[in-house]
Amino acid sequence: MTRSDFSPDAVLNLWFPETGHQFDRALHGAFWDERMQGGMDEVIIRDFAGLTLAAAVGELDHWAETPRGRLALLIALDQFPRSLWRGTPAAYAQDIKAARLALEGIANGDFDGLAPWEQAFFVIAISHCEGPDHLERMRMLADVTERIIAGLPAPIADMAEGFRGQNARVTGIIGRFGRHPHRNAILGRASTAEETAYIETGDFPHLRRAAP
Repeated sequence: MTRSDFSPDAVLNLWFPETGHQFDRALHGAFWDERMQGGMDEVIIRDFAGLTLAAAVGELDHWAETPRGRLALLIALDQFPRSLWRGTPAAYAQDIKAARLALEGIANGDFDGLAPWEQAFFVIAISHCEGPDHLERMRMLADVTERIIAGLPAPIADMAEGFRGQNARVTGIIGRFGRHPHRNAILGRASTAEETAYIETGDFPHLRRAAP
């Protein structure tokens, strides 16, 4: 992909394909698992490396002037780095910017007109971002999650508990540790004994599968 191809539509067409997944529980679960379990790594590394870097250095900030542009920029800042720079500190380097973008979009109404599975990535970005107000943000997201659930189409409405459970689980981890301990080794942070025990379980929220 060349710079002339960098557009919100390029990101959104990749991330939110019109497959009808929202009308089939198994397909929708697969949609989530592909994105959360590294299934998008190859195409992002191959086709979206330049766009990811452009987003990271601020060259695509103007996308946030529209609701769908904001969504595309959020994906480019929060999701694409986790594929392109997986296992390195750079994977998390845009988390603050992405969280601010998501919080602003919720506050200004950009969030409201999006589909539930699109809105969910605002919650994910805010959940990803470590910081002193992390627990406060997680508690705020309980209400945002309910807004997302209210919009789920009937075929995937049974995912409501999964959305609630994920938010509760991350809130519990942040309440307990104040950060995401599974990142400690990558970021060169020392783990407490309690964090080490948690890390050894390998049972992290982002690894939870959604497919039935």
